[in-house]
Amino acid sequence: MIGRQDPDAVERVGLRLKLRQAQARAGDIVLLYGDESEALTHPYLAHAWAERGADLRVAAPGQCRKVAMIGVLDAVTRDLVVHTSATKRSADFIALLAILDRRHGPRPARPAKPVVLVLDNGPIHTSKASTAALAARPWITVEWLPRYAPELNEIEGAWRDLKRHHLAHQTFQNTDNLDTAIHAAVANLNSERQSTHPCDNSRIAA
Repeated sequence: MIGRQDPDAVERVGLRLKLRQAQARAGDIVLLYGDESEALTHPYLAHAWAERGADLRVAAPGQCRKVAMIGVLDAVTRDLVVHTSATKRSADFIALLAILDRRHGPRPARPAKPVVLVLDNGPIHTSKASTAALAARPWITVEWLPRYAPELNEIEGAWRDLKRHHLAHQTFQNTDNLDTAIHAAVANLNSERQSTHPCDNSRIAA
């Protein structure tokens, strides 16, 4: 059975997220959009220039393998933080929370600013282990998304940008090479987004 979106729930959460965004821009909270994706050792084919009628082909020998990406996108700075793994399990989500501890958690010399983490209701986020890990971090408040509403999660656009413009049209020999490429691509993406002038890194959208 194909699930259906609840328009009322989407509208309610959408309004709450607008309020959260205003709070984040004012510096009252840190707003993070979280989700998972994956990258493949075989090429991701995005739009590219080619002669009329020609098919874009990239050699992709061997078996296709994948690397999971568990990440968060800062709603204000647009900074993307990614933890890579062979799997997308609760332990991998908790590893991402450990990264957030270092970046946003309370320290003696640094009062913690409240963090609002936007998540869907996937099992990786709602398992007993993940629920306990979130409860152990009272400085994190979760804003749960309604079912079938990826349009409310701004990290989706970052995943597309990462794949289309930084990982596309490449074949990786193994997952280690792909993992290295992912972190380099995230660094490049963040560098672009932090440029003073948006046109400094202008390109044709895929």
